[in-house]
Amino acid sequence: MPDIIHLLPETVSNQIAAGEVIQRPASAVKELLENAIDAGATEVSLILKDAGRTLLQVVDNGSGMSPTDARMCFERHATSKIKSADELFCIRTKGFRGEAMASIASIAHVEMKTRLHGEPLATNIEIEGGKIIRQENCAASEGSSISVKHLFFNVPARRNFLKSNPVELRHVVDEFHRIALAHPGVAFNFNHNGSEMFRLAPGHLRQRLVSLFGKNFNEKLVPVEEETSILNLTGFICKPEFAKKTRGEQFFFVNNRYIRDGYLHHAVVNAYEGLLPPGTHPSYFLFIEIDPSHIDVNIHPTKTEIKFDDDRSVYAILRSAVKRSLGQYSISPSLDFDQEQSVNVPLMPKGYIPPTPKINVDPTYNPFREEKPYKPIQTRNWETLMAGLESTPVRNETVPSLIEQEDDEMEFRDQPNTFQILGKFIVTPVKSGLMIIDQCLAHERILYEKFRHALEQGQAVSQQQLFPKTIELSASESIVVLEIMEDLQHMGIDIREFGKNSFVIQGMPVELAQKDEKEVLEELIEAFTMSGQANKGQRTEHLARAMAVSSSIKSGRNLDQLEMRKLVNELFACQDPYHSPGGKTILNIMDKTEIMSRLGQ
Repeated sequence: MPDIIHLLPETVSNQIAAGEVIQRPASAVKELLENAIDAGATEVSLILKDAGRTLLQVVDNGSGMSPTDARMCFERHATSKIKSADELFCIRTKGFRGEAMASIASIAHVEMKTRLHGEPLATNIEIEGGKIIRQENCAASEGSSISVKHLFFNVPARRNFLKSNPVELRHVVDEFHRIALAHPGVAFNFNHNGSEMFRLAPGHLRQRLVSLFGKNFNEKLVPVEEETSILNLTGFICKPEFAKKTRGEQFFFVNNRYIRDGYLHHAVVNAYEGLLPPGTHPSYFLFIEIDPSHIDVNIHPTKTEIKFDDDRSVYAILRSAVKRSLGQYSISPSLDFDQEQSVNVPLMPKGYIPPTPKINVDPTYNPFREEKPYKPIQTRNWETLMAGLESTPVRNETVPSLIEQEDDEMEFRDQPNTFQILGKFIVTPVKSGLMIIDQCLAHERILYEKFRHALEQGQAVSQQQLFPKTIELSASESIVVLEIMEDLQHMGIDIREFGKNSFVIQGMPVELAQKDEKEVLEELIEAFTMSGQANKGQRTEHLARAMAVSSSIKSGRNLDQLEMRKLVNELFACQDPYHSPGGKTILNIMDKTEIMSRLGQ
């Protein structure tokens, strides 16, 4: 029998490795930015075209490479970070596997110019599909410049799996945020299609957060600091009232390496227990410094997951530190310790004599003197004052009414009475017994079909606002809003771009007239992000569902007879009156037999 096991060609093995390491343009950006940081760069520039499909370039002023190192870095498993297996347990650099450059070169056109500090000439290397096309000396600045063009040009199946440019750009921005936050002392520039997205000056962490997330972000931050024998914890959390509907601004760093850890996330959320509004998520930026021998970073190809040897202690320390910071923010008064605690007495001019207080007295006043008798107000014919007034019920105007037209009142006057129980369910008699309707789910179904129709037809009514509201978003959120702006306008949200990462809302749907505009926008961003953007139909469904959930009536809202009847009639005009957009059961009928049985008859 002939031998069937053989070694794979180098190009094939590199492409297999690329499948694990380079999944999209953001993966290549992450690897190149991390290499620049490991090279000691203090200034890093990122340049993209078409979200990285056509070009992604990283320029740094790091140490640079010699001609030999420049060629060796594209070999698989070639690295300067470790030399033995023992060093895997004391890693403090970003990368160490030696697969990134070889993987990128195997699936793109790569050009690198690199120059050692103090050397007169740089090295220029061009690679296509893993094959070195040219290597020569050239003139270039100290440091390195790596250009990656036509990513996945030789793997069309992988290229076809890439999402739209806005989606891919959002992933790149996320990776950029992680690197920029981990290294606030490094200056970063980010340009996309010739437009500057970020220009970050070196500074401390608070300055970097404000530069990335907006000038108003400073007031949201609460510092966290804890030193123990196990680890040191620093960073910031956001105040509970600034919790968001989206989950984007949540960052853990261990030894300046970004990680994802659901267990640690649970510790932070647990510390916020009882402080967060329902359906919101806290923002945090937390840095853990720990002895590398107590963690294992070599458990995931992208190195975003690590293993602690004592994760329970890390959990307890993290939860305690966040809880204490929240407590200090909530109860500590603001004191001016530079002010003396004595009473402040204003200085008077020398020789100043304060005036003696005077009291005006009427010497002729006699408390026993009879005054003119009191004449009461004439009350005869008082009924005429009330003529023309009718007793009308007072409606709570803080929540929009379900009755949109006064003419609808006549439609329901002769219908059987309905009533509400527990501030949540509408009960109405039917021929077979009693129908019990969940008012929240029913209203969600009504609004869902209305918004979905508006999205499909491109028509919706917008209630213009007297004072338009300007909203600032993060870069990632802004990319999402720009992508779905047409859909937002179709649903009745009159929104316009208003500068970098800023938008102005001039009108809202009638159903959302009393809602906070930014909160609604965050809910729609979250819905779009979670939808996966598989196709336009799914996007329409997720946006319509999010709008319906946001604008529907909630438990505890008292409805009058007309509102309840209106809700029931509109529900049965829907295509599916029995299930909410999320698939829950809206109504149930308790028939006469069940009622009699429960009453023992």
